Amino acid sequence: MSRPERIRVIPCLLLKGDGLVKTTKFKQPVYVGDPINTVKIFNEKQVDEIAVLDISASHEGMEPQFDRIAEIASEAFMPMAYGGGIRSLDQIKRLFQSGVEKIVFNTSVLTNSDLITKAADQFGSQSIVASIDAKRSLLGGYHCVTHGGRVKHKRKPADLVRQAVDSGAGEVLLNSVDRDGTQAGYDIELIASVTSSVSVPVIACGGAGQVSDFAAAVQDGGAAAVAAGSMFVFHGVHRAVLVNFPDEKVLQEQLFDRLANKTINTRS
Repeated sequence: MSRPERIRVIPCLLLKGDGLVKTTKFKQPVYVGDPINTVKIFNEKQVDEIAVLDISASHEGMEPQFDRIAEIASEAFMPMAYGGGIRSLDQIKRLFQSGVEKIVFNTSVLTNSDLITKAADQFGSQSIVASIDAKRSLLGGYHCVTHGGRVKHKRKPADLVRQAVDSGAGEVLLNSVDRDGTQAGYDIELIASVTSSVSVPVIACGGAGQVSDFAAAVQDGGAAAVAAGSMFVFHGVHRAVLVNFPDEKVLQEQLFDRLANKTINTRS
């Protein structure tokens, strides 16, 4: 799959109630701020797009917080994806009407693939994202989890991704549970196992701690885009809450130029 000239760098925000939290390995949610204020800061930083995932909705059987989501989307000057508690086409239509540009499915990839197909048929595959949460197995390899990591499935990530794409998903958000919130770098082996299985863009998520991690996810893992949470809401070794985003100059030198040079050297 050919690489776009500019790699999308996406803040992934976790919504819990009215506020944003950040987890570590899908556990221990820490409050990091108000979503409206956070989005305003990302507006100023001119980020490519954002993803807002409600981590309580599916687990607690709730539907999306439509008013809150519309409020967040109205403040976002960049494309916004949303996932959490989505169970019907009517909900999806309402979310699009509120300003959301992409719908993220997680649990439904396993439990309701027909909804993904119907949504893709009605709204287009380019607006449908399959979110796959993967965890390394004790005996090697990977398995998938849902409901915020609470429910384990035997399906391998690559198999589930292929199913999601066959159902109509036009993009994949691949999240490593083991790397979530650690800032220890992406799981390149996991990313590569999925990107080699499908032709749609794969967004790597889980583990980013520095811009060089973005480059590794693309260069070594084959990701088409990168997402991060902790890196954009914490600062320093003590993880003080501070919404931030790399300067354009840093991204240019450590990500875009590095990838461009790699492509040139490969072709030489």
